[in-house]
Amino acid sequence: MILTQITELVAICAKKGIEHVILSPGSRCAPLTLAFARHPEIHTRTISDERSAAFIALGMAQQLEKPVALVCTSGSAALNYYPAVAEAFFQQIPLLILTADRPAEWIDQYDGQTIFQQEVFGKHVKGSYQFPNHIQGEEDLWYAARISNEAINLTKKFPSGPVHINIPLKEPFYPQQGEEIIFPKNPRVIKLPKSSIQLSEDTFSNLKNILSSVQNLLIVPGQQAAEAGIQSLLDQLSVNQNVVIVSDSISNLQSDQTITFHDHWLGYEMLSGKLKPDLIISFGKSIISKSLKLFLRKSAAMHWHVQENGEAKDTYQQLTQILPISPKNFLNWLGQNLRPQNPEYHHSWHSLEKSVGVTLPAILNEAEFGEYGALNSVLQKIPSFSKIHVANSMAVRYVNFLGRRNPEVRCNRGTSGIDGSNSTAVGCTFTTKDLVTLITGDLAFFYDRNAFWHNYAMPNLRVVLLNNHAGGIFRLIDGPKNQPELEEYFETRQKLTAQNLATEFGFFYVRVATKEELEAALTDFFAPGIHPKILEIETESPKNAEILKSVKEKIKWSLEN
Repeated sequence: MILTQITELVAICAKKGIEHVILSPGSRCAPLTLAFARHPEIHTRTISDERSAAFIALGMAQQLEKPVALVCTSGSAALNYYPAVAEAFFQQIPLLILTADRPAEWIDQYDGQTIFQQEVFGKHVKGSYQFPNHIQGEEDLWYAARISNEAINLTKKFPSGPVHINIPLKEPFYPQQGEEIIFPKNPRVIKLPKSSIQLSEDTFSNLKNILSSVQNLLIVPGQQAAEAGIQSLLDQLSVNQNVVIVSDSISNLQSDQTITFHDHWLGYEMLSGKLKPDLIISFGKSIISKSLKLFLRKSAAMHWHVQENGEAKDTYQQLTQILPISPKNFLNWLGQNLRPQNPEYHHSWHSLEKSVGVTLPAILNEAEFGEYGALNSVLQKIPSFSKIHVANSMAVRYVNFLGRRNPEVRCNRGTSGIDGSNSTAVGCTFTTKDLVTLITGDLAFFYDRNAFWHNYAMPNLRVVLLNNHAGGIFRLIDGPKNQPELEEYFETRQKLTAQNLATEFGFFYVRVATKEELEAALTDFFAPGIHPKILEIETESPKNAEILKSVKEKIKWSLEN
């Protein structure tokens, strides 16, 4: 029979809004697998590769903005979750991680599939819980139910994130043939209502006094989901009070009123020397732009970070105020209490933005065929309703260089690794019928090929693969690009194409190597179809580096002249 503590855990998950579970096959986890699979209110999928499974769950939770559960067997299976768990922790994505384990008395006794699983994810989860080793009475059942509630509540509590429950299980694991699994109709549920924090009147008064001496205010939103209400408040601050808003693509807060081409001038003192702010206001998580980080670190400006739980990271080494309030509430107050800022400061930023917006497309159009110009062409064709997932390394940097994006942009910038970007995009396709476009480099793509090793349809997935047969970013970093070992030990040269993978997994596939081939392929690449599609753009790594350098130099010259 399925154990009572397991059926109640599953019932609690359903009652508390967990609707999706990603299962990986195993025997020790059979009670969990069967209970979740048979619960009428929970949708389960099975993904054999635990590393991919965890990133798929991450992609689902990221899009749904509520917890998705993961279930795996004992032993090294849990360790394969670790990259995605770390990413979820730093990106603040709610995951409920359920790992089956052997009873404590059998740990480190040369028994099969056994490791030290308790607290195995260390500091990369919000909390770790251990189910009772043996259920011997009602009090043990109460304890297991309490743990289940606490763990799920913790995934949702701001800032959300991954939480681990390790569950020792003894044989027998399987119900008898024909045996029905009975779920409790009224499982023990502990509710956690949402709450909001507001600053005191004295704090608002002090902030207003400081603002009275500020003339050059700069707002920098970090990575977050798109939110129309915040976008509207930022646009009003720009139009009504001359506030400058600098937004990377992953902030999902880009409009005609925000600065998006900043990477093209912030590295040059002649262009950026007069742009230093008096005050930086930030909210959200990380930014992509290294030049923006360095610019802000050198600015000597005050820095206020807005975050509901009162925690902040001193990314720009200028932090002076931590404001425990929601960004939306703070920006609303700011719009009502900030006097107009220096119009010349606002104009300086926006004149540079306008200039790059005019010159960059023309420069790319005249450049030789390479991944920079090719991606610019692709981005112009992506439908506005598509969700964009971008792999790390050069793919996300190109997207950021190319400025304003209308579709929502997601990228695993919590740990900024190349692992899991395919799987995260696949997870997104499981939550929506909208188009999901993955933009990725070859190393990230082939590293995570098991993302497609499952039995679920993904007709809404489009993959744009920038294949330069190397890790091209290392040609742009001063250290490795000057070393004789560059190609073998840094670029990781490889000869793969996606053609065989496309055949194996049932993708429509097209490979292009010229502007003309790309334009022809884009005519119907984003059109609806019954199969996912891969557009492979084949280029040369050395040529891409030359093109990027040339584009930078031409833009710099145009801005200086």
